[in-house]
Parts: sequence; structure tokens; C-alpha cells
Amino acid sequence: MEPAGEFYHMENGGDQSKKASMGKESWNNGIRTAQTMSNSLLRKKSDPLLVSKLRFQMLRQFLANLQEVILGTKLAVLFPAIPLAIAADFYKFGRHWIFALSLLGLTPLAERVSFLTEQIAYYTGPTVGGLLNATCGNATELIIALFALYRSKIHVLKYSLLGSILSNLLLVLGSSLLCGGLANLKKEQRYDRKQADLNSSLLLLGLLCHMLPLMSRYAAAPGVLIADSTLQLSRASSILMLVAYIGYIIFQLKTHRQIFDSLQEDEEEEEEEEKAVIGFWSAFSWLVGMTLIIALLSEYVVGTIEAASESWGISVSFISIILIPIVGNAAEHAGAIIFAFKNKLDISLGVALGSATQISMFAVPLCVVVGWMMRVRMDLDFSLLETASLALTILVVAFTLQDGTSHYMKGIVLCLCYTAIAACFFVLKNPAPLDQTNVKLGLKPSTGISA
Repeated sequence: MEPAGEFYHMENGGDQSKKASMGKESWNNGIRTAQTMSNSLLRKKSDPLLVSKLRFQMLRQFLANLQEVILGTKLAVLFPAIPLAIAADFYKFGRHWIFALSLLGLTPLAERVSFLTEQIAYYTGPTVGGLLNATCGNATELIIALFALYRSKIHVLKYSLLGSILSNLLLVLGSSLLCGGLANLKKEQRYDRKQADLNSSLLLLGLLCHMLPLMSRYAAAPGVLIADSTLQLSRASSILMLVAYIGYIIFQLKTHRQIFDSLQEDEEEEEEEEKAVIGFWSAFSWLVGMTLIIALLSEYVVGTIEAASESWGISVSFISIILIPIVGNAAEHAGAIIFAFKNKLDISLGVALGSATQISMFAVPLCVVVGWMMRVRMDLDFSLLETASLALTILVVAFTLQDGTSHYMKGIVLCLCYTAIAACFFVLKNPAPLDQTNVKLGLKPSTGISA
């Protein structure tokens, strides 16, 4: 038996090993998402011979898992940023340094969470595995948003989630189309319109739910207070958005799974047969540990963002909408671009549109519902500039993807749109407001996120 297989067998036993083998077959036959495939490009093979000669079995098993989880990614060079961020907080270094180091530390952790959920999916089967990936696909953004909600920094929450949507739709998709078009000038790049149309429809539904509270606020008669009715409308709309997202998951994993199988057909022809490299309980333990570290770093990011803004002379809105999504999700973004280079646009579109849909239809309404339970006035009113940016972005992307073909000019247009939005929030240095959504229900009045 090979050394890697020895550690795997020791932890799981023969029956569990067979279960993983069966799970692997069903997992690879249609449940791996575009996000997990894009992250897999940044992984690297570990050499089990480095730890196979150790004497103690438990130590050998632990070091083997450590080698796979920590050193099994090309982003391992960023892991030292995690202890440096903790040390910077402990020794009271500049708060902008804590913010920068925490943001860098989140980059490899986001990729490793994807790896660990994929490992667990080998044992749990396709349905649970698909749900895990659908839930953890944007775990970093969701955890940052929940900490911002806990600290009543609703403007940071809204800015960061909006930035994730804009980044995926314009920067990631635009870079993928641009690089793919330049790398395949003599080939016609085509993609499956069915997936793009489905995601566009869900994004438009999410946009409608965002616009209704905003339009209600502007349509109200002068002097009429509609904060409570807008909040109630936001909560009702959030429930509808979550119902739509659950329907999307059922559609993707069960009833119409064949539509999404095209994401990986070509990729599986070139890849070696994959298998679980660590056991179920090891993967679960590492996942819990890394989630706790992400939570710690997210708390640092949320707690120091104003200090970083003041120190760097950059607005909180620009940091939240532009910097945090780019750095925090760099691994997934790089994978999408690499697949575009390989003329596999279905996967690139799956990464960009799938992540944007998950943030819009799951993360945002979930924060509204959680805020409801915490008695925090979190609503769907993202204010005029932010909502208009989102609306125009979705419309531009929908028009760009309507014909099922791609070339580099489409990528240039999307990237320039993202640059224009980034420039807008860079020059617009509105102070972080004390708004309606900042405070506990019944304690203080509140307003929208933009001054």
C-alpha cells in the first residue's frame, strides 16, 4: 500500500474507505461546482514519502494531514500573515497593519475551506457535498458580513457584499473574457447560455428586491416616516429570496443536474482520477479550525477598517467594495481566469455568475434575517448610488452574455465598467454614516448607508 493510502486507511478504516470510493464516483459525476474546480488549479501535490518514515503513527498521520492542508496550495506563502496579524493585535501595532495582514491571511484560508469541503463531500455523497459547497462557496464574505452585523457596522456589511457581487460580475468575468479572448484569437469561444440565463434571472430577481425598499423611500410623501414599513418589506423580500435560492439549489443538484454537468465534462477528460487525500474527521476538524481562524481575522478586518481608511486616506466604501473582495477571493478569481485561458468558459462563467448569485440571493437576505433575529435594523436599501451601480452592472452583463459567444472586446468593456465604478467610490469620500441600520431595534433611530 502506498504511504498516502496508508494514512487514509488508518484514519477511516476499510468500510469508510469503500464509502469514500463510492462517494468519490458520485461526487465527480456532476456535483463539483465551478468554484471548487477553479480553486483546484491552485493546489499542488504533496509528497507522502516525506513523513512515511516517522515512527509514531499518530504523529505520522498528523504531519501527513498538515502537509496536505497547509502545504498543498500554491498560496501557502501567505499563511505567515495569520500569526503576524495576531501578533500585531497582541503587541498593539498600527491598526492598519492588522487590517492588511488579516486581509492577506484570509486569501489562502478561503481556498483551503473549498478544499476541505470537497474532501468531506467524498464521504457524505453528492447531495450533502453539493449543499456544503453551495453554503461554503463564499464563506469568507459571509463571515465578514456577519461580524459587521454583530458590530452594527451595517454600512461595511452592505458595501462588502455589494463589492463581492460587482467584483464577480465585472472584474472576474471581464478578466476571464479578456484573457480567454486574447489566448484564443483564432478560435470561436462559446459557452452554454442556459446557465448564464438562469443566473441572470436570479440576479434580476435580487435586484428587484433591492430596488423596492429604495423606491418606496423616494415615493413616500414628504414628512411621512416609512422606516418601519421599508424594514418589513426588506424582511419579506429576503424570505422570498431565500426561497428562490433553495429552489435554485434543488434545480442545480437534483432536478436539472444535467445542465450543470457540462462544467466539468472536458475537465475530467484531462484530470487524473481524484480521491480523498485526508480522512473525514481530519477534514472536518481542519474545517472547523480554519473557520474559527477566518472568524478571528474577519473580526480584525471589521474592527480596523476605519483605522485603515484614515491611515491610507481611502474611503471605507472603496476599501469594502473594491479591496476586500479582490484580496479575499483572489484564489477563486485566478482559477476562473486560468480556465478561460484553456477555452473553458463554462467553468469561468460558473465561477463568476455562481458566486454573484450566491451572494445576492443567499448572503444578503441571510444577513437581513439574522439581523431580524438579533433585533438589528438591517434592510435591503443599499441607497441610490450603490443600487444603481448594481442594476447597471447586471444589465451590462446580461447583454454581454446574450449571444452565447465571447471575444476579448467583451472583457474589455466589463473591466472598464468595473474601473469606472471603482473610480467613483475612490473619489467619493463620504464619511461612514451613523444610519438606521447601525443600531439595535428600539434604541436609536437609523437611516440608509450613504450620506
